[in-house]
Amino acid sequence: MTRIFRYTFYSLIVLALVGALSADLMARGRWPFGGGPAHRRARPRGAVPDARDLVLTPSVRDPQISPDGRQVVFVVGRSRIQENSQYANLWVVPLQGGRARRLTTTLKSDWSPRWSRDGKRLYFLSSRQGGAQIWQLPMAGGEPRQLTRAPLGLSGPLVLGPRGERILTAGSAYPACRDNRCNRAEKKRRARSKVKAELFTQLLYRHWNHWRHGKVNHVWSFTPKGRRLVDVTPGTQDAPPIALGGHTDYALSPDGREIAFVKNTDAFVATSTNNDVFLMPAGGGRARRLTRSKANQHSPAYSPDGRYLAYVSMKVPRYEADRERLVVYDRRTRKHRILTEAFDRSVAEYVFSPDSKTLYFTAPDRGYLPIFAVSVSGGPVRRLVEKVFARSLRVTPDGRQLVFVSSATHLPPELYRVAATGGRPVALTRLQAWTRKRKAMLPAEELWYTGAAGQKVHALVVKPPGFRPGRRYPLVVMVHGGPQGMIADSWHPRWNAQLFATPGYVVLMPNFHGSKGYGQKFCDSIRGDWGGKPYVDVMKSVDAALKKYRFIDRRRICAVGASYGGYMMNWIGTHTTRFRCLITHAGVFDLRSEYGTTEELWFPEREYKGTPWTNPQQYRKWSPSTFIQRWKTPTLVVHGQHDYRVPVGQGMQLFTSLQRLGVPSQFLYFPDETHFVTKPQNRLLWWKTVHGFLARYLGRGR
Repeated sequence: MTRIFRYTFYSLIVLALVGALSADLMARGRWPFGGGPAHRRARPRGAVPDARDLVLTPSVRDPQISPDGRQVVFVVGRSRIQENSQYANLWVVPLQGGRARRLTTTLKSDWSPRWSRDGKRLYFLSSRQGGAQIWQLPMAGGEPRQLTRAPLGLSGPLVLGPRGERILTAGSAYPACRDNRCNRAEKKRRARSKVKAELFTQLLYRHWNHWRHGKVNHVWSFTPKGRRLVDVTPGTQDAPPIALGGHTDYALSPDGREIAFVKNTDAFVATSTNNDVFLMPAGGGRARRLTRSKANQHSPAYSPDGRYLAYVSMKVPRYEADRERLVVYDRRTRKHRILTEAFDRSVAEYVFSPDSKTLYFTAPDRGYLPIFAVSVSGGPVRRLVEKVFARSLRVTPDGRQLVFVSSATHLPPELYRVAATGGRPVALTRLQAWTRKRKAMLPAEELWYTGAAGQKVHALVVKPPGFRPGRRYPLVVMVHGGPQGMIADSWHPRWNAQLFATPGYVVLMPNFHGSKGYGQKFCDSIRGDWGGKPYVDVMKSVDAALKKYRFIDRRRICAVGASYGGYMMNWIGTHTTRFRCLITHAGVFDLRSEYGTTEELWFPEREYKGTPWTNPQQYRKWSPSTFIQRWKTPTLVVHGQHDYRVPVGQGMQLFTSLQRLGVPSQFLYFPDETHFVTKPQNRLLWWKTVHGFLARYLGRGR
């Protein structure tokens, strides 16, 4: 979800496999859940994509168009399986077509490229010398040069001033420090100390997948000419905020005189979504609050002509899934105007046109992330590009074309361009060469059916490669996280529909009540009803698929899910025996203990209508642990030690209960992973385990 021990023989094997041993044992086919050498002989290499292909699939992100509009620099991320690591380099491709080429060659990570105004240099962030710093690359040739030496490293996307005289980024700081000399000294002091204990006096002391260790997020300003790096938001509060912000929560006005940034000033941020936009002089000075809503405001951006400041706004306090509206603030009249009030979708990313008259944006819509446009002066929202999953949206300097990254369930991500008036996208890159060498993966199909409350519900269906209508195929039902998320026709680097399908399974992915992309009322409808309408929708999606697709074997059905999807697996396990097996990854099992160990408390307090002591009935009613004695279905439990959203104790409690009840169960434990499984060898192990577990209960579909 956006929020959701005894070692047995199998969990000990998992621990032994993590690291170098995992590659050796997997190569020898000795993993006890199946999928060994015989499985590989049945599926000769080259027939269908496998987990190794998925792990080696490059990621594509953050395109940046050159000032002359001729080239696009972007980031390509890759995995090194043997080294169990990942890296990212900068690439460049001609905007009108041509071969992409690599600009940097580090085995660490380069990201957030930004062109200088004259197009002669690239500034970017890199971890090639340890902690991330700002680097510069001459486009005429030569080696990158390190520009900053922030003692705690930098992390936020770069924002360049109009003449490159100032660069904004984000990074960590110690609250008591106002400069890097102090931060450096405090870092050394802590490193030398033999005592590693910490005394916490407030929440949040850890978040998502890391401990904060007394540090806060701040906006930093770097002036290349004087090589000066200055903390422009010093103090004890996070600015940019720790949670619920956008991709970039700081901006520099076109004249270089003003900085907009986002901060939460509430005293108890663990229960607050009160992010606001602030303004301050770029050279330093007192900040003033621009927005005053108690709900979340984020992602400020100035129009190219400097007249407007846009931002994204919610209306409901302490609710992270409220509809996100696009707002413009007229700096001349000092009035705010909501541009998408009548548009019942949440704005994801947006960008100004070069003439400052139009805002282009993306929004989740019925399993896709299409591109829309709206006039800065107001008016109807126009739909420009359909049936895409567009990310990293950019506009060319002449305003005639849009550039973005897109993918589908059968198409890994590539860079595309399209006319700013809409039309059919054209691919700029062909980085995913392996997909052309393998058997064709089938595109997703759409399935509409009647779900809970008699409302129409949407699902996506993926058939296995080499599908033959005359055969009978097992079904895997995949439930998304959030719960206010969305299964999309897009390529997922981990929970990949094609990889679930390759053993010969049909994959069914319902967008149940609570999902994004179907209107705010649909999204809001599951508050206090976690195991209600979503459960009904999942069950009815199976009924609808069996009715429409006669090639599905109704006797062989398993369900899988992570985060809230893991919660739904736990709910299914305690409420039906319909499925042959369940795989629950990072799923909430007991809502009461989850409340005391998670970090963002605004989420459970809204979703369960209070705290465990003010509304104990809700926590008991919707906890799978309340009904654990009903569980009969064989289950694979997966959890990572450093998951602080749904802490590992949830998986441990479930596995202990299943073992005590005598339910066939296994626990795949990752001591070095978080809410996600990201290390290359761990991802291979995850897929080997998952495919083996499914094969045990579903058999093979081919």
